[in-house]
Amino acid sequence: MSSSNGFSRLALLASPTQRAQEAARDIAETFDFRPLEEADAVVVLGGDGFMLQTLHRMLDRGQVLPAYGMNLGTVGFLMNRYRKVGKLLDKVNRARDIAIAPLRMNTLTQHATRHELYAINEVSLLRETRQTAKIEVSVDDKIRIEELVCDGVLVATPAGSTAYNLSANGPILPLDSQLLALTPISPFRPRRWHGAILPDHSEIRFRVRDPEKRPVSVVADQKELRDVAEVSLAIARDAELTLLFDPGHALDERIVSEQFVV
Repeated sequence: MSSSNGFSRLALLASPTQRAQEAARDIAETFDFRPLEEADAVVVLGGDGFMLQTLHRMLDRGQVLPAYGMNLGTVGFLMNRYRKVGKLLDKVNRARDIAIAPLRMNTLTQHATRHELYAINEVSLLRETRQTAKIEVSVDDKIRIEELVCDGVLVATPAGSTAYNLSANGPILPLDSQLLALTPISPFRPRRWHGAILPDHSEIRFRVRDPEKRPVSVVADQKELRDVAEVSLAIARDAELTLLFDPGHALDERIVSEQFVV
């Protein structure tokens, strides 16, 4: 089968786990890898967590390369099956590319500091103490819930809808749905609100009510900020990422299949 993606220079990044490091040594003997800044695609060895770290690292550096993952972790939802391969470049070039757009999160803390972070899976607001959080929820500058009393609330992308969002009873979103899941975490009031499905051009804003008495943290994938006052979210279309999947092993099919797991 002929190549289709046209990559010629691959970088290799591996999780610090023993399995991933051993696999990296084996693969490095069969291919001449380049430094990340000289590559046109990157091979990632590890699990979903390490893939997310790698994608965030590239976003932070401003050098976003297509990423081909091989699973040496637990779930491997964002990864391909790990196999010892002799013609790695051909395999990467035959892979199907899937584009995903992260959330851009802007945060104001109680101490008036501002932060901007990206989230590929989800952004979660979580209570910091035993007391429930009280959060105002706005969509496109319109207040939709004046006071959500809860353990927290999250916004998930389609790529992240099968992760924490699913555990919180949120909906699974097809990858090409152009939707976001807005999902409460253990809501107390309004008791019957189970969340919302929003178009992905929506701008979502959370304002923490009584933040000194009921402090709230925010987590963008794996990065946490504490004592937040306001959080605003929107899809970052200028920071689109590309994941590479073997034929028949693509992320969109896995998201559909997850809805039939019993």
